[in-house]
Amino acid sequence: MKKILSIILTAGILTLFGCKSLQTAPTDGGLQELVNIMQGHYTSEQQSVRDTTYFNISLRMTPIWKQKGNYLFVEQAMATKQDKPYRVRIYKISQQKNLVVSEIYTIKNEKNWIGRWATPQAYDTLPMTDIDLKKGCEVILDRVEKNKFIGKTGIQTCPSELRGASFASSIVTVTANRLDSWDQGFDKAGKQVWGAEKGGYEFIRVK
Repeated sequence: MKKILSIILTAGILTLFGCKSLQTAPTDGGLQELVNIMQGHYTSEQQSVRDTTYFNISLRMTPIWKQKGNYLFVEQAMATKQDKPYRVRIYKISQQKNLVVSEIYTIKNEKNWIGRWATPQAYDTLPMTDIDLKKGCEVILDRVEKNKFIGKTGIQTCPSELRGASFASSIVTVTANRLDSWDQGFDKAGKQVWGAEKGGYEFIRVK
């Protein structure tokens, strides 16, 4: 009888903790959690000091269009040339089943919108008709634990013509205060023609 009661109590405790775990897991795949930890100002300064083959890059992700969904205005620039970013994008973060998807958009007349992160309401006048989806370049992210997401693009789905490339790929890890991003371009034969070779850039949040 004691053994039976012990088994019943143990099963009950496991069920209780199992239910608690399910209740605390986000029902949106971590959508809002990811949006919250992605936004901010990051730099790869620490990595560039440790390994001079990496540049000191500034990465800013500013939430915009809150009434329309989860959008981030993204600027990536050399730390010494933050007024002249080499990559300007809009990310749309949404949920698809139990995963989170970050779609990438380019912007027409992007120079008109650079540097307005200090007053993000300025982007309210940016019409959605002035952005274009980079089809096949979305990053699919999985929430592996609290405040940690890992994702990547599809296999050879993201076209690229930069420096003779045929397609590009991205591998991303996002945590509460850090974002690792490994962007690479490959030619038709699968040879890498641009991007870091040893591993991704390590961006540490500074604001």
